[in-house]
Amino acid sequence: MIETLQNLMSGFATALTPAVLMYAFVGCVVGTLVGILPGVGPLAGISLLLPVSFGLSATTAIVLLAGIYYGAMYGGSTTSILMRIPGEAASVMTCIDGYAMTQKGRGGAALAIAAVGSFVAGTLSVVALMLLAPPLAEFALRFGPPENFALLVLGLLVLAYMSGGSMPRSLMMAAFGLLLGMIGIDTMSGYFRFHYGVAALGDGIGIVPVAVGLFGISEIMLSAARGTGTVIHKPRLRELLPSRAEWRAAAAPIGRGTVLGFLIGIIPGPGHVISSFVSYSVERRLSSRPGLQCAPERARRASEGVTE
Repeated sequence: MIETLQNLMSGFATALTPAVLMYAFVGCVVGTLVGILPGVGPLAGISLLLPVSFGLSATTAIVLLAGIYYGAMYGGSTTSILMRIPGEAASVMTCIDGYAMTQKGRGGAALAIAAVGSFVAGTLSVVALMLLAPPLAEFALRFGPPENFALLVLGLLVLAYMSGGSMPRSLMMAAFGLLLGMIGIDTMSGYFRFHYGVAALGDGIGIVPVAVGLFGISEIMLSAARGTGTVIHKPRLRELLPSRAEWRAAAAPIGRGTVLGFLIGIIPGPGHVISSFVSYSVERRLSSRPGLQCAPERARRASEGVTE
């Protein structure tokens, strides 16, 4: 533990230099711009911008790429909240309540809550992972095919339970997702499965195109069916920040999401996508009125004396 703290202090001494902070700021800005583009996630953004780090020192290059990654993770929520089009896979669930707040003129507050939640969860998770990395690495080496299979089955059952509604319907959706996941080249045997002569299916069907198609195309078709012009909200600067009631309503979900994201993230296999789905399902189950609107919006309307 003492050695870990010494290494942490040494890392802070290096990371808090003006040059490194400048690269971190540039990486976050560029990553946010990349995350706004629908379908371009953090990994794709890092891959595209990797040549930018050539010629830099190892420290500044890693900080720059890390800033791009974290910026892209948050930038995906921008289009999800404002346009109901997920920028990347983890922002799919943000479309539901985030876009609802935008329609009520609280898009700026939703973006602020998403930014603070992303910062708090990311910072605390990194610190916890740093402290628990040695025992976690030793535990991960014991994972084999039986453990991975049991883990995947457990993940499907958790998603089916948390989704609410009919259990058979939830399991059928999970089975349909597994069938879609089987499309492509098998990583173990190299067998090309369910390609039907289309070479482009070799990489399989990614969750980002599916999510962008389900949410983005449906929103475009709904807008065309309504035949009404887009209402442009022009909030004042003070309206871009959440109110006290919204902060109070968002504090508990941010804390629960941090814990869930960390616990699910350290398990081999599941990623940020499953974490966001499980966190949203937990909040919907804990909400007294899950079918109407999100918790921050309910708190704001309650503070204003608005009743349903």
